[in-house]
Amino acid sequence: MESIYRDPLSLKECIVTWIRDKVKEAGAKGVVFGLSGGLDSAVLALLAKEALGYDNILGVIMPCESEPEDSMYALLLADSCNVPVQEVDLTSTYHALLDALPFKKDDMKALAVANIKPRLRMTTLYFFAQNCGFLVCGASNKDELEIGYFTKHGDSGVDMLPMGDLLKGEVKLLAKHLGVPAPIIERPPSAGLWPGQTDEEEIGATYDEIDRYLRTGEGDERVRGIVEGARKRSEHKRRMPPICVCEV
Repeated sequence: MESIYRDPLSLKECIVTWIRDKVKEAGAKGVVFGLSGGLDSAVLALLAKEALGYDNILGVIMPCESEPEDSMYALLLADSCNVPVQEVDLTSTYHALLDALPFKKDDMKALAVANIKPRLRMTTLYFFAQNCGFLVCGASNKDELEIGYFTKHGDSGVDMLPMGDLLKGEVKLLAKHLGVPAPIIERPPSAGLWPGQTDEEEIGATYDEIDRYLRTGEGDERVRGIVEGARKRSEHKRRMPPICVCEV
C-alpha cells in the first residue's frame, strides 16, 4: 500500500528553514518550548536545535501534579540529544489557584480543572520568551489542530507552530530520522491532563485512522463521525474571537 506520509528528510529541511526565517522576521534571538517527555515536543526540540543551535533554544519542563515519568523522559531527551532545559514545578501554583476559586472541589468540572495546567504552562513559557527575547514554539500536529485536540489559550497559546502541517505519523517518522530516543517514540501519546490519560482513548480513534482520513478522506463512518464532529465543535478554537462591529 502506498504510504500517505511525506519524506522525513524533506520535511525536516522545510521546517528547519521555516523556523530560521520566522525567528529572523520577528527580530527574536531564538525559541522556547515546553518539553513534556512526549513525542511531539521531542521532535520540536530537535528541529529547533537544528535550525537555531544550542544557545538559541530552551526547553522548559513544567510538572503540574504530573506523572514522574514525564519529567524523566523529558530529561532523557535533553541529556541524550544535548538540549538546554529549565524546570519550573507548577504544582503549588496550580493548587493555590484551585484554593482561590469560589467553588468546592465536588462542584468543579474535571475538564475545567485539567485545562488550568496547560494555561499555566503557556503563561510560564511567555515569561521565558519575553525575558530572553525568544518566540514561543508550539508542538501541535495537524491531527490535533484539525480536531481541536488542544486547550484554547493553553498549548495553542504560541507564536509559531512548526509542525502544524504534519500528520502524527509524519512526526513519528521525523522522530526516528532525528534520533529521538526509542522509549519516547514508543510512549502512548498523552496530554498528561490526568493519570492514565491517553490521546487515542479520549479521542475514540487511533492516530493512524485520523491520519488516513485527513490525508485521503478514507475512513469508516465511526472515524468520519469522530473527525467531522470534533472539527465542528472546535471551530471556535481555530478562529480569533468574534468582534461586534457597530455601524451606527
